[in-house]
Amino acid sequence: MKSKNTMPLPVIPQPVRAEELPGQSNAEVITAGNADPALGTEGYELHITPTSVTLHANAPAGFFYGQQTLRQLRAADGSLPCCRIWDKPRFGWRGLMVDVARHFFTKDEIKHFLDVMAAHKLNVFHWHLVDDQGWRIEIKRYPKLTELAAWRNSIGFGLDPGASRNYRADGRYGGFYTQAEIREIVAHAASQHITIVPEIEMPGHSSAALTAHGELTCSGNPCTTNQDGGIFHGIFCAGKEAPFEFLQNILTEVIELFPGQYIHIGGDEVPKDNWKKCPHCQQRMRNEGLQNEEELQSYFIRRVEKFINAQGRRLIGWDEILEGGLAPNATVMSWRGVAGGIAAATAGHDVVMTPFTHCYFDFYQGKVGQPKAIGGYIPLEKVYEFEPVVPEIPAEKTHHVLGGGANLWTEYMPNYGHLQYMTYPRACALAEVLWSPKESRDFAGFQTRLARHTKLLDALGVKYARTLD
Repeated sequence: MKSKNTMPLPVIPQPVRAEELPGQSNAEVITAGNADPALGTEGYELHITPTSVTLHANAPAGFFYGQQTLRQLRAADGSLPCCRIWDKPRFGWRGLMVDVARHFFTKDEIKHFLDVMAAHKLNVFHWHLVDDQGWRIEIKRYPKLTELAAWRNSIGFGLDPGASRNYRADGRYGGFYTQAEIREIVAHAASQHITIVPEIEMPGHSSAALTAHGELTCSGNPCTTNQDGGIFHGIFCAGKEAPFEFLQNILTEVIELFPGQYIHIGGDEVPKDNWKKCPHCQQRMRNEGLQNEEELQSYFIRRVEKFINAQGRRLIGWDEILEGGLAPNATVMSWRGVAGGIAAATAGHDVVMTPFTHCYFDFYQGKVGQPKAIGGYIPLEKVYEFEPVVPEIPAEKTHHVLGGGANLWTEYMPNYGHLQYMTYPRACALAEVLWSPKESRDFAGFQTRLARHTKLLDALGVKYARTLD
């Protein structure tokens, strides 16, 4: 068939090959059998004529994504443009991370967020469930985690207390998801062909857990959730055995709740001052022949990875897990630029690129008239310039780049409307980058299609940013 890029078709992400045909169709969709094997499990073929709409795919995910394209193509009067589309994703990991530790979002809000992701063919929801300011997942074995660590004194971060409704009757701020709610969310994600990757931070960013279980710190003293942003000394002791038993018990429950392949353990921004003066940690270093605290961190991560692997899952962590030596089977999420991803991929490890230079959606997206953000500036065009496979990765190692994602750290996003505003339309640009062929990049064409695509965002009830200058 004749092939060309489909700039006039309002499809985000942009198909691999498309051909516009004359006319319109009001026919019903007919799903057919297998498609071209080269399309894999997520690709599809779509043929729209004045009298028929036919969708071919090799797996349920492909049929689902073909239906999302139909949804994007459909005009207000219900008609569809006649065309042929042959389409598959460039990357298998197309993700968004949402931090619910700084501010809590309800079950229904998370489910709606997943629905909008699915409409953009994004397929990985990285759920940052715990951090210094809050613990958001029910763990049956340790009820104090949700009784104490899921709450703090105030909304914090200098925000208006009225910007959120997530308060307990006694005025404490926070919230958590029951295991029943998590199962419901996981099932909903699966129905949208989205995998959830849960993140349980360790050994740092653990003040919330150590508020409830202070005995697991080096000093044995509890931490507090009553703090704003920053890097804190709330870290698990790497010399005692009790923290490892505690984390294994937690991960056992987490693994039972989340059927996906990956368990994210954080591993970022670990201040090691406590370890340097802790007799237990220093003894551990002597016993294990470790030269410094970076190697002690590597020992910690490797030990956790061994447990996760024994449960049939894979460990993923932020690029700091490279420090002191990378765990044998670990996947690296590279956020401090792309250097961590280059090092990991070159060494034969899988990588997800999420560099702060292009993928931190907590940064400002416009120069004027924007709500308070954490800093930085990532406009729509900057997101569209994101390229996960950088030249420094040897050609024979580029298959280790699984894809990419954007991160929504929510210090200054206290409610769901604000979260949506910071996500869209930047996530539209990310979706096209991660799905579509690199050679089809055309920002002017993207802007034209985005102007039409906002009708779908409106229909989905998304409170997206409309002024980006």
